[in-house]
Order: sequence, then C-alpha cells, then structure tokens
Amino acid sequence: MPNSSSRAPGERGLAWLLLLGGAAGLIAAGVLTVEKIALLRDPSYVPSCSINPVLSCGSVMSTDQAEAFGVPNPLLGIAGFAIVTTVGAALLAGARFRRWFWLGLQAGVTFGVVFVHWLIFQSLYRIGALCPYCMGVWAVTIPIFWYVSLHNLRTTRIGLGAARMHGVVLTCWAAVVAGLITARFWSYWTTLV
Repeated sequence: MPNSSSRAPGERGLAWLLLLGGAAGLIAAGVLTVEKIALLRDPSYVPSCSINPVLSCGSVMSTDQAEAFGVPNPLLGIAGFAIVTTVGAALLAGARFRRWFWLGLQAGVTFGVVFVHWLIFQSLYRIGALCPYCMGVWAVTIPIFWYVSLHNLRTTRIGLGAARMHGVVLTCWAAVVAGLITARFWSYWTTLV
C-alpha cells in the first residue's frame, strides 16, 4: 500500500478538509440535535443560538423546513458528516478508494450542497431568520462539495481549469451567500450601527 507521501499534491489537503470540515459539521449537527430535543421537551425553551430576531435557531427549528424529510435535519447532518469525517481520516491513514466509492461520495456531497442551498433560500426568504449552527454547516458543506468535485474531475479539462481557479470560485461563492444574507437583513443590520 502506498504511503501518503506518494499521493498527488492536493490529496492530503482534501483529506484534511474532509476530516476537519466533517468534524465541524458533525459538531454543529450534534449541538442542533441537542437543542432540538430540548425544544421538543419544553416548547418555551430558548436555544443557545437564539441571539436576536435575525440570528434565531428557535425560529428556524420550529418550521416545517427543519424536518424536510420527516426527521430533524440535524440527524441527516450527523449521518452525512460522520461519513465525511471517516473518509478524511481513512485518507490520512493511507486508504485508497475505487472510482465507484468516489462517485458515491460525490452523490452524497452533491445532495448535501443542493439541500444546503435550499435551506439558505428557506432561511432567507421564507423563514426570515438565520441559525448560526446551520450557517456553520453551510460554511463547511460548500468547500467539501467543491473539493470532492475537483478531485473527481481532476483528469478532465473542466477539472483542470477549475482547479487553477479553485480559490477564486470558492471565494466568489461565499461572497454571494454573504451578500444575500446582508441584503436580506439590511434593515436589521442598519439598526445595530
């Protein structure tokens, strides 16, 4: 079995991203699950991430969107981020995965990024509140999706071109999401100044 020093330059970075990003997402999903259980036990409970009218987990958790598939969304996060974290740890330990495995991971992270963008839309334009832990999940899901996609496209023209611009694409993506948040809640943000 080849050691990690014989890997392509970006593979070790991808492994660390999957491990640390997956762990961060797993922690956020775990905290949200604990908060959701507390809210189910006591409807008057105020979650720790309910800070003001805009940053309000309680407002988000009490909506239908918080259980999009009939179970609390954080449970999906726990399952998904546990897999991502495990894959990152396995890669760091020297594991090599077959193409079908990478395609399966691509399907999972693609579902995750599409779901996250649906949740971003719902939070901004339907619920009208943001959950800080959810935003943490958004912040790790997008780069995980992007770099798994680049890994899977690394031998194609698209992949080679995108790899050269990887940081620019990710920065622009984050700027668009931040811009949408800023614009949507501009009237609230201006009251804080």
